[in-house]
Amino acid sequence: MFEYRKKCAALAFTAFAFLALGTDSSAQVTGSVEALKNTTTSPERLSASFAEVTKIVEPAVVSIDTKGKVPEVTAKSTDPKEDPDEMLEMFRRQLQRPSRSVGSGFIVDKTGYILTNAHVVDDASRITVKLDSGEEYIAKIIGTDTETDLAVLKIDAGKALPFVKLGNSDNALVGDWVIAIGSPFGLARTVTAGIVSQTKRETPYGSAFQKFIQTDAAINRGNSGGPLVNMDGEVIGINSQIATSTGDYNGIGFALPSNEASNVYKQIVQNGKVRRGYLGVVLDSVKAEYAKVYGLPEAKGAIVTDVRDKQSAAALAGLQAGDVVIEFNGQKIENAQDLIGKVAATLPDQTVNLSFLRETGEKMERKTTTIKLAERPSNDKAPEESERKVLPVNGVREELKPFGLTLAELTPTLAATYSLQGQKGLVVKEINPASFIADVKSSTGDDALYKGDLIQRINRIAVTDLNAFNEVARNLKKGDAVVLHVLSNTRMTRTPQLKVVQFTVQ
Repeated sequence: MFEYRKKCAALAFTAFAFLALGTDSSAQVTGSVEALKNTTTSPERLSASFAEVTKIVEPAVVSIDTKGKVPEVTAKSTDPKEDPDEMLEMFRRQLQRPSRSVGSGFIVDKTGYILTNAHVVDDASRITVKLDSGEEYIAKIIGTDTETDLAVLKIDAGKALPFVKLGNSDNALVGDWVIAIGSPFGLARTVTAGIVSQTKRETPYGSAFQKFIQTDAAINRGNSGGPLVNMDGEVIGINSQIATSTGDYNGIGFALPSNEASNVYKQIVQNGKVRRGYLGVVLDSVKAEYAKVYGLPEAKGAIVTDVRDKQSAAALAGLQAGDVVIEFNGQKIENAQDLIGKVAATLPDQTVNLSFLRETGEKMERKTTTIKLAERPSNDKAPEESERKVLPVNGVREELKPFGLTLAELTPTLAATYSLQGQKGLVVKEINPASFIADVKSSTGDDALYKGDLIQRINRIAVTDLNAFNEVARNLKKGDAVVLHVLSNTRMTRTPQLKVVQFTVQ
């Protein structure tokens, strides 16, 4: 049965290649058949090619595990006596657990720069990158670009890492074989194959800067941010979207072309964000009807429908509503999207030449002007801009939060809130979801620590005040073992029960 399938595959492959050659004349057909005999790739050789490409690329592909921020939960009552049962407390704890998601990415530089989708790391408080070798590292966001849904991450491995090359996506042709690698549903190192189904494909949810490579290589949830690779082992796309009626693979996937990704990557590494040129006009595309009515030789160009800001780059250069832009720096304009793309690909503050048609009487008169481009508005910011820490005016530093824990000395109010009357220790008021301790699990697989837990001992030392706890924590270094004795309200009883929390300082 296997041999039959293999022969069928070979025949199908040959027939497909033969039909693609055309049948203009018998001489052409005869010559094409002879050429085909010498160039046809057998299924065995094709399989070997897939294996070889995978072997080259896979070491640079990573799994990305993100932990979202913990949602704030407002309890209806702070008095546990008013709670009808322990289920309410358990429900509160579950609500406060951070969301988790899994995506993919790939290393593009031996120093640890990684490309992935921005939506993979949106609102993430902690990002863990797992390499093909099994090693795990905490990643930081260098910058994101919402227009292309791309993010650049960085890990510090302390060694040179395997990386892949970004190829020229403009060379991708419909029908080319491609491979997608990623972590669909958390299944790391999953490889799928298919062909390029179409190029420069626009989708209903894409931006003006997302003209995708469409592929039928299987892409599912978790593949986001992974590479789409050609048979030369080069990344030609970043898997970003799927068209689906079920939420999963339906045979239509979309990857952002590598040329666009390369531009975004370089700018983010250099500036922390992407800067794009901006005209400040509203545009529409010239269609056949417009060309016919206005006597244009072809249906090409971008119509200026509005110049809202009188101080915009376009307004200052003299553009008006009704003008039809036909050239940008000597390059012909196909439509509105083409003009937006060319303007955005030019850095702000650059002076460019623009050719346009203006209605003068019954004629469309050609005019030219120079424009100094402005910067396209964006919500993206470099992390250092949005996350910069500022000390209080008096110069006093923030209270130390060892291991990412915000602790408080036990007061009568806190004791009543968490049913800890008569106990001694430090109350866990908050757990930073970005800290490593938020990932520590108990033997049952639950989170080891929760808000409201009472820490009584750290490494055999009793702690009743913050100074005592902080003194022990300050003397610990990376790799040291820590054992906490903690009182916690269990699911089955309101009486606090002792649990032992064990972890290594990271």
